[in-house]
Amino acid sequence: MSATTDRGASDNDLLGIWRARFESPVSGWNFTDLSSEMTEEVPPWSYPAIAREHLRHARHALDMGTGGGEMLMTLADALPDDTVATEGWQPNLSIAAETLAPEGVEVVFYDAEADAAMPFSEDRFDLILNRHEAYDSAEVHRVLRRGGYFVTQQVDGRNLEESQQLFGTSSDYDHVTLANFSRQAQDAGLVIERKQEWVGKVVFESVAAMVRYFAIVPWEVPDDFSIDPYAETLLHLHRSKAELVFTQRRFLLIAYA
Repeated sequence: MSATTDRGASDNDLLGIWRARFESPVSGWNFTDLSSEMTEEVPPWSYPAIAREHLRHARHALDMGTGGGEMLMTLADALPDDTVATEGWQPNLSIAAETLAPEGVEVVFYDAEADAAMPFSEDRFDLILNRHEAYDSAEVHRVLRRGGYFVTQQVDGRNLEESQQLFGTSSDYDHVTLANFSRQAQDAGLVIERKQEWVGKVVFESVAAMVRYFAIVPWEVPDDFSIDPYAETLLHLHRSKAELVFTQRRFLLIAYA
C-alpha cells in the first residue's frame, strides 16, 4: 500500500500493513524492495570505484562484513584469485557463502564486536575492504602486509539521529566518528592517505517504507523496536503527514601499513 492510498486506511489496517513489512524476512543487506519508496542522497565518492581501483593492485584481498556478498559480487571481475570475506551475522553467513562460491571466495565467520582476534595470520592480505563493518585497527594492521591498503566506508554513529529523537533513545555508536577512527588507525601504526566526511538526507515515502528500512538496519532503532510497542508514535507520525526526512552520515578512511 503506497503513501497515497494508505491515507484513508483505519489504524488497525495500518498497523497490520506495518507489521507485515517489518516482520518480512530479511535476506542480506538488500534494499531493492525499497527503491521506489525512498530517496537518498549519496556521498561524493564512490566506494565501489575506490575498491575497484585498489583491487587492481591486490593479490590477496579481504572483504570484512560482506553481508550477503552483494557488494563484493559487483566487483567480481576485479577480484584476485585469493579473495576471502568475513561475516559476523549468522543469518547472512550461508547467503554470502552461496552467493560468493562461484567466484571462489571463502566466507569466514568473524564478529569484530565479539571476537578479539581476526582468524588470519600476520601479513595475510595486501588489501582489506570494509564497508559499514566494525573493526579493530590493531587487528587490521596485524593481518595487513607492509605497504598494503585498508579501505573503509563507515556509518557515523550519529546517523539517522532523528530516529533516536522520535523513539526516545540514544545511539550506542557515538564513538563511531572519523576523528576517533583516524586516531585509532594512527595509534595502530597505519598511515592515513585519505579521510572524508559526508552528511546527506534520506526521505521515506511512507511509514511502511520507514519501518521496513528499520527491519533491515535494526541498530538504528531501540532494541525493543517493533510495531505494537511504538504504535502510537507511528500512527501520530502517519497522521501528521510530516515529511519523513532523516540525516545520513558517512565517512571514508583510506590507510596503508
